[in-house]
Amino acid sequence: MRDFSADHRWLSINTATLRGAGTLDTIIETCVRHGVRAISPWRDQVHAIGLERTAALVHSHKLELSGYCRGGMFPAMDAAGRRAALDDNRRAVDEARLLEATCLVLVVGGLPGALAGAPQSKDLFAARRDVHDGIAATLEYARSVGMPLAIEPLHPMYAADRACVNTMEQALDLCEALDPRLDGDGTAASGALAALGVAVDVYHVWWDPKLEAQIARAGLARLHALHVCDWLVPTRDLLNDRGMMGDGVIEIARIRGWMERAGFAGYSEAEIFSAENWWKRPADEVVATCIDRHRSAV
Repeated sequence: MRDFSADHRWLSINTATLRGAGTLDTIIETCVRHGVRAISPWRDQVHAIGLERTAALVHSHKLELSGYCRGGMFPAMDAAGRRAALDDNRRAVDEARLLEATCLVLVVGGLPGALAGAPQSKDLFAARRDVHDGIAATLEYARSVGMPLAIEPLHPMYAADRACVNTMEQALDLCEALDPRLDGDGTAASGALAALGVAVDVYHVWWDPKLEAQIARAGLARLHALHVCDWLVPTRDLLNDRGMMGDGVIEIARIRGWMERAGFAGYSEAEIFSAENWWKRPADEVVATCIDRHRSAV
């Protein structure tokens, strides 16, 4: 494993971690002030200040993007809804490409209407078919412009409203079905990232008894991103009460070790949704704490 104890060269800040800090330009300036070299912005934050301004800030500060959040949300009740989702994902691919992101992260979606609190269906199998077809269509375009896609499996508690892909095994089954063109040793035929891979968020997958084996199965070509935070006990809110690395029960370093054994050598991306704690703290304190915990707990 790489030694992170001396510096934070391989720390990325997912900009959701600083949602309480203001607009994206302020968030970027805070990261730069602390010597953070990579970020992963959310689309709503980008749109709030404008894509061109975001690109200018990223390029002027020589920042890398460990990912771009997010595409997905494919399931719908009718063809028009599915078409709208595909159009939005194509726009997300174009934004990620302009910002030179490593990958576009896909949170694939659950039952139609459930995210708004009004599910229109109970058919999870139909939702998963929509996800399969939606990724296939988006992948065709993303491959043509050279933007890798990363399926992010979410914890099963989100199966209804946010993602009906809930394990690494499910995600990799989709990868192998839709993007099978890998060499036998698990590397992409071109030597680069596979066109379709996974984003491993420890918050969502730490509990999975198959996790080590599935990370090994993914191999270097399909391991597009690593997201880190912690699982608090007790957790007061299942969406917005994530812990700072080291404050919970996830063996983050062990999971990173599995990733690196499989060849991953990218950023550890701190993504902390914390409405009642970290989002209320000064941005400089949050970033400084991420740096400290990246060195000691990741």
